[in-house]
Amino acid sequence: MAGFSPLAPIQTGDRLLSHLPSEASVLFVDQAGELGGAELSLLDIVRLRPRPSSVVLFAEGPFRSRLAEVGVPVVVIPFDGSRRITRGSGVGDALLAAPDLARVILTLAGRARKSDLIYANTQKAFIIAACAAILVRRPLIWHLRDILTSDHFAGAMRTMAVGLANRTAACIIANSQATANAFYVAGGTADVRVIHNGIDCTPFDSIDADQARTSLRAELGLMDQRIVGVFSRLAEWKGQHVLIDALRALPNLHAILVGGALFEEHAYEEKLRHQVNALGLSGRCHFLGFRSDVPRLMKAVDVVVHTSIAPEPFGRVVVEGMLAGRPVVATRAGGVSEIINDGETGFLVTPGSVDELASTIGRLVASRDLSRTIGEASQLAARQRFSLAGSVAAINAVIDETSRPRKHT
Repeated sequence: MAGFSPLAPIQTGDRLLSHLPSEASVLFVDQAGELGGAELSLLDIVRLRPRPSSVVLFAEGPFRSRLAEVGVPVVVIPFDGSRRITRGSGVGDALLAAPDLARVILTLAGRARKSDLIYANTQKAFIIAACAAILVRRPLIWHLRDILTSDHFAGAMRTMAVGLANRTAACIIANSQATANAFYVAGGTADVRVIHNGIDCTPFDSIDADQARTSLRAELGLMDQRIVGVFSRLAEWKGQHVLIDALRALPNLHAILVGGALFEEHAYEEKLRHQVNALGLSGRCHFLGFRSDVPRLMKAVDVVVHTSIAPEPFGRVVVEGMLAGRPVVATRAGGVSEIINDGETGFLVTPGSVDELASTIGRLVASRDLSRTIGEASQLAARQRFSLAGSVAAINAVIDETSRPRKHT
């Protein structure tokens, strides 16, 4: 579509966008039953749309329950072959899943006939939705939330996704400039609009920080010890092991690891627990698993830490940490560099650098004044630049622009 520039990100805090209508009937598609960052973002998009839409998932799980709670119609099309197709899959894996894949595509195509537009929220969902879109001739938007590099995907998966996007995507929404740039480097020619994720600040505003601090320390059996927190699913590229190594240089500091292993990454969780025990840190490193009270936990810690060792497509937890008013230390790669102004609204460190991470955390826990100054600046910046209303309005504008020229009968 003409006019969608990869170099012109929409400012999610732009109030003018909130007045744009959104009339299209949209079928949203997501592969996951679990709740990850992509699913939380989609939940916000569909619950705030002025016109009811529907969602198709390829697996049961808590995501379906959350959608149902806010009144969004959900259909699950089970896709057992999904387990064979992973980020590292090749052509052979796709062929093994072909019979099940064909059934899912045809079922999805039948549902897509009733909608003006298909909106794919994840890469695997996009590949399937693209095939369905070809069959029923509906415009397709791909919300690209992954960085298409060898750090994240095998060559065959990148080639398949980019090739389908160039042929079928009416528009691609990228969640960061870094994500958009990686798409073009991988051979993408489809039009891209960069729209940063918007985050609802309401859950953070309703929490008293002092009460949160007291509650967490009581839960952990601590007094007034300093605590840092990393909030992410447990996965090697998320880099929790770097923080654990950094704790050796930060005596008396405690860390909470909030999140569990998804997508068959349980071996990494075991590796982390072994690392903690081997370093004698079991009394200072606390695995909290999946939690529903993340805003409260973020307000309870002294520093929010982001440790990804590969480029992060966006960095939702970085913005959440900023909204909690906490200083954030994050790795300088991918979309995170678009969120934090280093030294003013947070601190950026080299991915994988234990020494840099330990040194920066040490500066913050040693100075309450510095922590408070950075936390206040980051909170203000997050509110101004990553508003949920602005982001959703921008997405609805793209949906309307994409669907308008192709009304069907």
